[in-house]
Amino acid sequence: MLEPLDELFDVLVIGGGITGCGVARDAALRGLRVALVEREDFGSGTSGRSSRLIHGGIRYLEHGQIHLVHEAIRERQILLRIAPHLVQPLAFTWPIYRGARVGRLKLSAGMLVYDLMAAGRSKRHAMLSAEEVVGREPGLEAKGLTGGALYYDASTDDARLTLANAIAAREAGASVVNHTIVSRVDDAKNGERSVLMTNADGVGFAARARVVVNATGVWQSSFRGGGGAKRAQGSKGIHIAVPRERIGNRAALTLISPIDGRVMFTLPSPSQTIIGTTDTWTDESPEDVRADAKEVDYLIDSVNAYFPAARLTRDDVISAWAGIRPLATRTSVNPTAVSREHIIEKDAAGTIHVTGGKLTTYRSMAAEGVDTVFRALDRRPPRSPTADTPLPGTDRNRDLEQLASANTALGERLVSALPYTAAELVYGVRSEMARTLEDLLIRRTRIAFETRDHGVGVATRAAAIVAESLGWNASRQAEAVRNYSEQVARMFAVRES
Repeated sequence: MLEPLDELFDVLVIGGGITGCGVARDAALRGLRVALVEREDFGSGTSGRSSRLIHGGIRYLEHGQIHLVHEAIRERQILLRIAPHLVQPLAFTWPIYRGARVGRLKLSAGMLVYDLMAAGRSKRHAMLSAEEVVGREPGLEAKGLTGGALYYDASTDDARLTLANAIAAREAGASVVNHTIVSRVDDAKNGERSVLMTNADGVGFAARARVVVNATGVWQSSFRGGGGAKRAQGSKGIHIAVPRERIGNRAALTLISPIDGRVMFTLPSPSQTIIGTTDTWTDESPEDVRADAKEVDYLIDSVNAYFPAARLTRDDVISAWAGIRPLATRTSVNPTAVSREHIIEKDAAGTIHVTGGKLTTYRSMAAEGVDTVFRALDRRPPRSPTADTPLPGTDRNRDLEQLASANTALGERLVSALPYTAAELVYGVRSEMARTLEDLLIRRTRIAFETRDHGVGVATRAAAIVAESLGWNASRQAEAVRNYSEQVARMFAVRES
């Protein structure tokens, strides 16, 4: 169902990643008339392909990005408070080996600064002996191990965090649409701008807004907003998922790759270990970006050096995916050294461009963006309420149970080894704005990430489950399955070097 977009909006936000959804939520909660338009699905780009971490950015201390670390720690604690159903504390072990680039003294000093910046808002770190490190992670290589550290950050479901912001914006009165492409933003006339767009059915229409916010991230190169911004600098990061038992990690680890000295993570998932990430400049299209075989080998070889008994090979990889970080500047040959801070600027046509930043700091970036919107409207910005307003979703499990109680078939698992049920698909359509199998199997559930066929084997059944809710006949179901198979092939197929 298409949201009504026939009123005059104070602000129209283009881009339904974490930044755009955060801006829409903030603006709606501050009383503005808001529209949010996303060309695919909420979190379908970079925001749904992250390390799934809400972290204070301890590795940014090494590059002197003190302000960013302070902001990230503050935002981590806010998200733990307003979204405990989406953001959970996560303990990290950081092992130290003889001759490592980050030794015990340097790590201890960094951890102390990290704790001081947290100002008691999270658990303090603890330095560990080699025996204590092995006690926490028995599978680690013991040779050369001199000790380590235990510290605390947080994890999330990045796609669901993005979706929660879109739902919160809608609940606060915003008109929110996905699968709608903006084709043109006209220059202002009489204080209004016309935004032309086309929905998934090929129907073209226009919306009117006083202010337009471009939150398209690395898609800015295709944005035509009147004096359109140049494409944000792109840094490619890939992740792989392997069976948890192959590595045997008990919790999360921060590691220094023995190949190039870069900080990376091994992260626990219910049945998997997620390994990431890389960080390289790329000119790849964000629509087609995927992991290269050499990047997969880099992550495998790095982890094997720490967990020699694992002997991981490419055959162990269940899924591999890539995203492009929209870095605001390119000031270094090494993208890792480039600041993850954000930039908000208004172009000659009046479009407000918001780019850069991190998943962790999206809320504060959005608040600053909405302040800019108010000033563009010649209004004094009221205080943002988003740091104190819970994100929706705490009642989702209850709603799923009610669906399954009313129809026992909806309580059946879609894949026997995974917890996702048919009820989640129906709920995704009815309450979470899902419109395609990609929305349902990649983002409303994580089946695509957690199965070797990326959900292709269950796609036909999934289409049948939601056919009535979406008004799909047999032909449309078959088309949806074909589209899904093509999409996951683009997203998950590893490109040979």
